[in-house]
Amino acid sequence: MPGEAECHAYYVACEAAASVSGIGLRMAAIVVEAEGEIVAVAPFFRLNYRLDTPLQGRMRSLGDALFRHLPGLVTLKALCVGSPYAERCHLGFAASLDAAGRAAAFACLAEALQRQVMVERAHLSVWKDLAPAEDREAGLLPRAGFAQITSLPVAVLDLPYADEAAYLASLSAATRKDVRRKLAKAGDIRIELRSDISALSSEVDSLYEETRAQSGLDYGDLELLPPGYFAEISRALGERAVFALYWVGEELAAFNLLLVEADRVIDKFLGMRYPLAREHNLYVVSWMANIRFCLDRGIRLFQSGQTAYASKLRFGSRLVPSTILVRHRAASLQWVLRRLSPWLGFDRFDHDLARHAERKAA
Repeated sequence: MPGEAECHAYYVACEAAASVSGIGLRMAAIVVEAEGEIVAVAPFFRLNYRLDTPLQGRMRSLGDALFRHLPGLVTLKALCVGSPYAERCHLGFAASLDAAGRAAAFACLAEALQRQVMVERAHLSVWKDLAPAEDREAGLLPRAGFAQITSLPVAVLDLPYADEAAYLASLSAATRKDVRRKLAKAGDIRIELRSDISALSSEVDSLYEETRAQSGLDYGDLELLPPGYFAEISRALGERAVFALYWVGEELAAFNLLLVEADRVIDKFLGMRYPLAREHNLYVVSWMANIRFCLDRGIRLFQSGQTAYASKLRFGSRLVPSTILVRHRAASLQWVLRRLSPWLGFDRFDHDLARHAERKAA
């Protein structure tokens, strides 16, 4: 996967952090070889998956009650292609493969997953977060009986702008006024860019956990980061991982982990100290700092990921769809799963996406 920040080094770092975390995710890879050479590869992990994971709010409390009394009914062992630490399913193919070769290599990946499902007697085989490009590669899976579930889309912002003023001019008058007002009231904030955060790793971990606790969403093990994740990424990626640190006086009030590629910046994770972050409008401050970071380097695509869609859409982002393909080992239960799949999409239970869909339909 040349040019990707989420490359082999990234996945090795994730595996190193996860291996000592006790979170319950075991990482591996599926590899396809031809004549002694690797021609395809995909990240792979094992997960005890709760069927109520997409549910949020009051509906999630019903799932929690069922889990407390009947955990075996709610939790299934899943073998998943993809990663809990990536927003897309990275499928790597040798550049020498033509279309037929890629299709054959993908079929081998799929066969390897199904063999492992049988060996481990897992309940579910899952392809997590297939982007449109990978979704085309995976076209054989629905024909093989996989159910399609809508995953959370990925927010991306195109930046064909000469400077920050041109970007702001692309926003609505109300949004532009709100951004300028919040920047003016933010106060004295010092922004520091680092690739090495070894001296601050515990503070960065704490900020991420504090932000996750503030979220109204809960996706279980799929959003937990192992302790030491940020330090491992810092060591593994070097200058491809940039930590934007936001200081209020001597206190670290927020951070962004940015993964930097030649033509894209991935806003990977954000962590903030509350209520300090709200008092200084650090979400807006960090968003605009990221826009300047991209524009100053001539980078034309800013990817801000999944969740928190209301602000991202207001700030001009578009949504790239993402798909989960899943199959139960028992044919009778897969029949049920395929018929329920339209109602199991993660997007159905995200309030920001629901309101966005309502506005589009109006």
